[in-house]
Amino acid sequence: MKSDASTSAAPLKGLGGPLRSSEPARALPAASPGAHLLEEAADLLVVHLDFQAALETCERAWQSLAEEPASGTVVEVKCSLCVVGIQALAEMDRWREVLSWVLQYYQVPEKLPPKVLELCILLYSKMKEPGAVLAVVDAWLQDPDNQGLPEYGSLAELHLLRVLLPLGRLSEAEGLVEGSAALSKEQREEVLQAIHTAKQQRTQERLSSQEQQKLSQEGSFSWKLMSLLRLLRQLWGSVSSHLLSQPFRKSLLAALILCLLVLRFDPATPSSLPLLYQLAQLFRRIQKATLSRLYPLALRD
Repeated sequence: MKSDASTSAAPLKGLGGPLRSSEPARALPAASPGAHLLEEAADLLVVHLDFQAALETCERAWQSLAEEPASGTVVEVKCSLCVVGIQALAEMDRWREVLSWVLQYYQVPEKLPPKVLELCILLYSKMKEPGAVLAVVDAWLQDPDNQGLPEYGSLAELHLLRVLLPLGRLSEAEGLVEGSAALSKEQREEVLQAIHTAKQQRTQERLSSQEQQKLSQEGSFSWKLMSLLRLLRQLWGSVSSHLLSQPFRKSLLAALILCLLVLRFDPATPSSLPLLYQLAQLFRRIQKATLSRLYPLALRD
């Protein structure tokens, strides 16, 4: 059990909203055991900060109210019990259990009281998990019996701003705005402006992502091109060094002479003698140049 009142209210602190659902319920006259247990649960929550005891008291009160006939007072007591129970679960950092805990009493989302539904939206939105209440709120808003309630417009606006827009469901948000007559002109303008801003932000994010991807692809292409050029330069250097090597040049010259002698002309003809003489002179010059590189001092002497 927490002992610091300032820290115990952290899960729901600052939720805000048109309905102050996060505040402990107003104690009703003790006209029934359920109402008496409601006062006890609220006292345990606010005064004693015994959140587990407050939750258990709410559950006992629900069991006692299940046998009583439905009336306006009973409906209000049940709603207030849910508010106290939600607050107790949040204070114990068990906020993920809120929705299932509430639905075990009301069975279907369409039957949730507006105050309880609003508190669930605010809680899960504050905890950055609005998707947890998406299906529940959609079902509640689509129910014809709920569309005539005075709280319908404020809940629809809350659903748009706290659930649909954070989840990026812009088309659904636009459809809800166009199909809901419960929204006032001011609410409609506010929601449409928020949708427009969300669209612009999404477009900017998409363009930024495309630019980053393009830069990444260009960088990858440049790296591949540099690698290829480096490889070609190494290959050319290897081939050049091999072509300029002395044994390769000798072999190439011998093959050239052999090709000319065998394929190009007949050595026995008189016309081939000048060519043979020129080839011999060329071979001597190459041989002399080779020897001068290998033995420069000996030839000089």
